[in-house]
Amino acid sequence: MTTALIVGGTGPTGPYVVNGLIDRGFQVTILHTGKHETELIGPDVEHIHSDPFDIKKTAEDLGDRTFDLAVVMYGRLRDLALLLEGKVGHFVSIGGVGVYLGFANPDELFPEGMPVPLPSASSLVGDEEHFRKLRRIRQTEEVVFSSHPEAIHLRYPQLYGPRQLLPREWPIVRRVLDKRPFLIVPDGGLTVKSQGWVENAAHATLLATQRPHAAIGNIYNVADSYSLSIRQIAEIIAEELGHNWEIVSLPHEVATSTRPLLTSWSSSHRVLDIGPMVRDLGYKDLVTPTEAWRLAARWLAENPLEPGGMLEKRLQDPFEYETEDRQYEIWRECRERLLSAEWSNQPGFSSAYVGRVPNPADS
Repeated sequence: MTTALIVGGTGPTGPYVVNGLIDRGFQVTILHTGKHETELIGPDVEHIHSDPFDIKKTAEDLGDRTFDLAVVMYGRLRDLALLLEGKVGHFVSIGGVGVYLGFANPDELFPEGMPVPLPSASSLVGDEEHFRKLRRIRQTEEVVFSSHPEAIHLRYPQLYGPRQLLPREWPIVRRVLDKRPFLIVPDGGLTVKSQGWVENAAHATLLATQRPHAAIGNIYNVADSYSLSIRQIAEIIAEELGHNWEIVSLPHEVATSTRPLLTSWSSSHRVLDIGPMVRDLGYKDLVTPTEAWRLAARWLAENPLEPGGMLEKRLQDPFEYETEDRQYEIWRECRERLLSAEWSNQPGFSSAYVGRVPNPADS
């Protein structure tokens, strides 16, 4: 029987990959810490409890075993790639999209912000990158292919869906559950960033395990086939949970409460080109993003975070509604003052597609 080693396997995407490989006839072994066992993985899967961040212990626990396939979803990838050199037939690894130049600091680019979509072959962070972690992502990718020239490496975006350790959509869901009458969004809530529904990301990983010839030795961005803006996501979540609210736009620099939503000090777009993944891996969404956001909202509503608990503190959202209410009142006052300005000649919308230019004499 064809054998597969999954490093990780019990996180949000892991069970989809494990069970998908079983359905494809693999005998699956997962190597993980054992701290996050899940009923989603059946008893026929072998567990090796180890520490994928401790390469010496991992080497001892694996011994001389070899596998037809390895999918490294967790742990210190650069060390695991070296450890598994010559021990696996096909190597699939998961990394992050922060390797792109400007992804963490789009305001440092010129012109400011990233192109939409960001071409797959765009420049990566260099050795001068301020954030050491981002430099290490690029260096890790280099180690993967020096050890496994025919590997397939996937760059995961921010994921959403059930069992997320830190669900970034919680700030919206909790405000719905708390029946907030309005939601403040930055810059119209128009920010768009590529994200991945957990089942869709796992599907892309399973496609990579099939080792399509065109994909060998390449790197692919993983994301849903289309992206929704913060405002659109907020509208979907509210409707799914039976809530109505007013969407209030504030300039990013004063929309302090939206920082946990943006996960960045910039409201710039971060949209990835996934064309190569579609072309070479044959990727299509299993679940459309519109439906996936409904499922994510429902799951979080039924499995809410503890108010004021550790995870909310890690999200750094204090849910300080009194201050939000004060900002709302200031916004209403400013809006009324701005609208009170009278134009002697009101600007138009300069439509480029006009069948007939109106004649003032007709009015």
